[in-house]
Amino acid sequence: MSLPTNYLAPSGREEPWRFTPLNRLAGLLDTSVELASTNSLYASALPAGVSIEIKKSSDLGPISSTTDEATLRVRQAAQEVTHVVIAENAEVSERIVLKRNTADGQPEATRVLETAEANSHSTLIIENAGNAILAEDIEFSLATGSTLNLICLQEWGPKTVHLGRQHAVIGKDATFNSTVVTIGGSVVRLLPTVEYSGPGSSAELSGLYFATDGQHLEHRMHVDHNVPNAKSRVNYKGALAGDKARTVWIGDVYIRAAAEGTDTYELNRNLLLTDGARADSVPNLEIETGEIVGAGHASTTGRFDDEQLFYLESRGIPADVARRLVIRGFFQEIVSKIKDEVIEERLMVQIDGELEKVVS
Repeated sequence: MSLPTNYLAPSGREEPWRFTPLNRLAGLLDTSVELASTNSLYASALPAGVSIEIKKSSDLGPISSTTDEATLRVRQAAQEVTHVVIAENAEVSERIVLKRNTADGQPEATRVLETAEANSHSTLIIENAGNAILAEDIEFSLATGSTLNLICLQEWGPKTVHLGRQHAVIGKDATFNSTVVTIGGSVVRLLPTVEYSGPGSSAELSGLYFATDGQHLEHRMHVDHNVPNAKSRVNYKGALAGDKARTVWIGDVYIRAAAEGTDTYELNRNLLLTDGARADSVPNLEIETGEIVGAGHASTTGRFDDEQLFYLESRGIPADVARRLVIRGFFQEIVSKIKDEVIEERLMVQIDGELEKVVS
């Protein structure tokens, strides 16, 4: 697949890129920089009912269109696709775990397609760690009556640049639940996006992010309500601490004229722990029909609540422990969706460690 003939790398004036530090993207958008084609996700074992096959990109094209420049570069550079298939009617009780092999700092492009066949039910965990320069396109195809729970963990090393799109096409009466956690990397820009291909479908997009000194963490949601009687919920929480810690959250929900009976709500909350941190939060609703169940959005950004700290300290809890308890409480709603005590505690310990570096 080739890039469009009119492809131009973003200048920063474009709406989708106006918050992103383009000078820190390590050539991922620069056509003069070659992206290595890699299949960097692997599974050490697979449950019954699950298969993985590496296919040629020419034999397995994308299932969705996009104008995102990073994704277009992936589709041009990636020669193969990692195809994960959940068999029809499979009840996969064991979690499918995919881990990342990085390319030692070489700019790379990777494509993944996850197909949940009709009436299958499964949970997929993607674990990202180490240092990487990665542009990635992940697509999820959910057939009629299927359920897919996605847990995507960005526990990157401090040098990582990660531009990723996570797009789900949700079939009739299918359910897609996504939990995205981002607590590592230098620059991470993710696009968790959804469209529907049948009525009765549902999407829940949840996430948390924690940014410290110099990190730029950006999450851009887009929910395209393009069929009748579908539902979506978006709930992202972020905390920031340290000089030039920066987060961006964009929540776009588009309810088309044909999407009668839509039920949607999006929420973003940000907690500023120190001076020098900045959070941008932009929720958007575009509605073309009044025949809907409900549509709403909310966004809050605030400072650390000193009253909560005082309450805990007055009961003999040291200040540093009290601060950790407040942060854990803030994130608990999202972390609990992972439903894995080992992973949940690992993430909170990492957040505790990052907090200790920047908050005395």
